[in-house]
Amino acid sequence: MGKIATATDIDASGGGPGPVGVTADRRAIGPWARAWQRFRGNKLALGSLIFCGLLIVLALLAPVLAPQHYAETDFANLLAPPGQGGHLFGTDQLGRDILSRLLFGLRTALTVAFGAELTALVFALVIGLVAGYVGGRVETVLMAFTDVMYAFPAYLFAVIMVTVLGRSVFALIIAIGIASWVTQARLVRAQVLTLKEREYVEAARSMGAGGVTIAVRYILPNAIGPILVTTSFAIPAAIAAEAGLALLGLGVQPPTPSWGAMITDGTRNLLSAPHMLVFPAFLFALTLLAFTWLGDGVRDAFDAAGEERG
Repeated sequence: MGKIATATDIDASGGGPGPVGVTADRRAIGPWARAWQRFRGNKLALGSLIFCGLLIVLALLAPVLAPQHYAETDFANLLAPPGQGGHLFGTDQLGRDILSRLLFGLRTALTVAFGAELTALVFALVIGLVAGYVGGRVETVLMAFTDVMYAFPAYLFAVIMVTVLGRSVFALIIAIGIASWVTQARLVRAQVLTLKEREYVEAARSMGAGGVTIAVRYILPNAIGPILVTTSFAIPAAIAAEAGLALLGLGVQPPTPSWGAMITDGTRNLLSAPHMLVFPAFLFALTLLAFTWLGDGVRDAFDAAGEERG
């Protein structure tokens, strides 16, 4: 008797059921795993992720890695060029080690950026979820408030907040976070409006699940992808906002290092000590590029995953 062809044989021979098996494998992998596969295939995004991870490690270990304390002065080596007096990146106009100040400035930048984005995300999730799920008059009021905030210049609002709260890391986090939640809140609301009519939400509602449970357990996890994309772009924007406020003299109080303040000092001493501008400006630009390329990779990965689900 002839051998009966199995499904495995048909798939291996390139027969009809093959694409069905491929589709089943894709569904078994899941959208998050597919997004990671797409992201991992983007070498620029993967390299940016590794570089951003390295920056975070350097910021956490700044007290250990810094050759000196960021406020320690060396009056024998004022405006010393790189390598002089044991200062690898040179010193500034007060004799402070630039490498040490770069490491602690990185810590300041990432603390403000991640803290501000967390603050913005909390506002966005609360307002977006409530407005999208509850609807009615609550949605009208919340979205009217969101529109008012959207119309107000975010940077000007941050300047006002820092002026009122004072110049500190906490004040910068609150100021930048409150000034930047609007776009994400509108995105969250749009996602909720789309997802709350899905079958699994209706099934949860019919089984007696409450509104909070449905919003947090069933809707929010399925909206994480687009939210993660906007978050990845919001972090470099927060880093730039912190530096911009420092350029205006509204950053953290001296002598706490800030890349914006270091760039300002570098421009004032550009002719006599160009290294004061070159090192912080280069690291600042490289950090923004890395986080932006990381955001591009996350966006492309989730967009592709969404198209495959469609």
